[in-house]
Amino acid sequence: MANDTVAQADNWLDAARKKLDAAPLGAKAEEIGRVEEVGDGIALVSGLPDARLAELLKFEKGQFGFVQSLERDRIACVLLDDVDGVEAGDSVRGAGDVVRTLVGPELLGRVVDPLGRPLDGKGPIATTATMPIERPAPAIIDRDLVVQPVQTGLVVIDALFALGRGQRELIIGDRAIGKTTIGIDTIINQKTSDIICIYVAIGQKSSSVRRAIDAIFSGGAPERCLVVVAEAASSPGLQWIAPFAAFTMAEYFRDRGQHALVVIDDLTKHATTHREIALLTRQSPGREAYPGDVFYVHARLLERASKLSKAKGGGSLTALPIAETDAGNLSAYIPTNLISITDGQIVLDAKLFYEGQKPAIDVGTSVSRVGGKTQARALRDTAETLRLDYAQFLELENFTRFGGMSEGRVKQQLTRGARIRAILAQPQHAPFRLVDEVALVLAVQTGLLDSLPLTAIPILLKGLREALDRGAADAVRSIQSDGTLGDVGKTNMDAALQAYVKTLPSASSS
Repeated sequence: MANDTVAQADNWLDAARKKLDAAPLGAKAEEIGRVEEVGDGIALVSGLPDARLAELLKFEKGQFGFVQSLERDRIACVLLDDVDGVEAGDSVRGAGDVVRTLVGPELLGRVVDPLGRPLDGKGPIATTATMPIERPAPAIIDRDLVVQPVQTGLVVIDALFALGRGQRELIIGDRAIGKTTIGIDTIINQKTSDIICIYVAIGQKSSSVRRAIDAIFSGGAPERCLVVVAEAASSPGLQWIAPFAAFTMAEYFRDRGQHALVVIDDLTKHATTHREIALLTRQSPGREAYPGDVFYVHARLLERASKLSKAKGGGSLTALPIAETDAGNLSAYIPTNLISITDGQIVLDAKLFYEGQKPAIDVGTSVSRVGGKTQARALRDTAETLRLDYAQFLELENFTRFGGMSEGRVKQQLTRGARIRAILAQPQHAPFRLVDEVALVLAVQTGLLDSLPLTAIPILLKGLREALDRGAADAVRSIQSDGTLGDVGKTNMDAALQAYVKTLPSASSS
């Protein structure tokens, strides 16, 4: 027994000597910085001459931040959390990495902060995979044409301003007139598609975020949705990285051949946060006190939205950024920046909203620069002249306010235009199927609704789905399978619509 004990001791001693012999000798240098000043989510740090822009720093008590600007003798660091826990004199070390966020399918169905930490009380997220929040946009040669549609379920958008997978379409308008609703309705409408949806809330009130989460998870497909939250009470650092982190989470799926949609609510608040950080870090202010790089910040973010080529997997990332205007001023600094970056804009008008036209989309100033190339064939064929007809109606309506016009053709245009406007109105969180949109456009374009009172249109909308499933089942299957509607299907749908209109109580009374 004594011999065994001596042998074990000798073996341990030999192993320890081998480790000591293999250990590198000499001094090991490590940079340790010091917090000089701290306040408003910004820490000024000295003693880290080799720090790089966007590098992650770790503070003495475990907090993290990232380098925002470099000066001659100190750096400005934006804190990501626990702002009150950092004090002057604390030590700081470089983490040797950039800011990363969790990625992976385990995030779906969850509410997280921009770093991937859960906020929904459902326990930890079972993934350790991370990716940098700042990633280069795909090269031109790695991209493909944007030709596949993203159905929003909103007739006014799908029929007039079609969106495509890989597109960047700006949603812009005054405060509280339905911008967020359009984004949420688009997410809800992906319940039956293969698109993974990410909603990112930046600087929003807790109550607004809660309503958005409830609407998305109750009306959409929670197993394919993810909510990233950096609300108004969050640190400026978390609010700043939120859209970049959301894009990284979406790119995980895009790079694997899947399709993702990111709704950013909103970039105006993100620009305000960027301005706040820039002023606190003593960067030179420019127009409206924004720093000169605010355009580049949003451009490098939105440029990451794309449709990848088949060689790269064929995945797509579609972006719907939201921006807020003041009194409808589209020529302000941030709106003009975002309009020039994106592939089109959906402009909401406060006057239309207060008149009861919801969604309050101004068809005159809204545009999709991808347009009909992505539109489903059945909808493109039926809505070919819809936008022109509606624009002519709006102009005629303005003229007739100054006096009556008895000409029959003018009366017919006004009647038809009023029905077009009626079918473009839609309650929130109730998106239509593609076949329902085709049927509505077909009905108004063929004059089927001209004799129907406007008060009957909402009744028609409520029972349309059931009427089509019952009376035009073949046309429904054709549109759902490949988005086309042949002559036979068009005839069947027209017959089903005529039979349905005759059953409406208001139709017989007219």
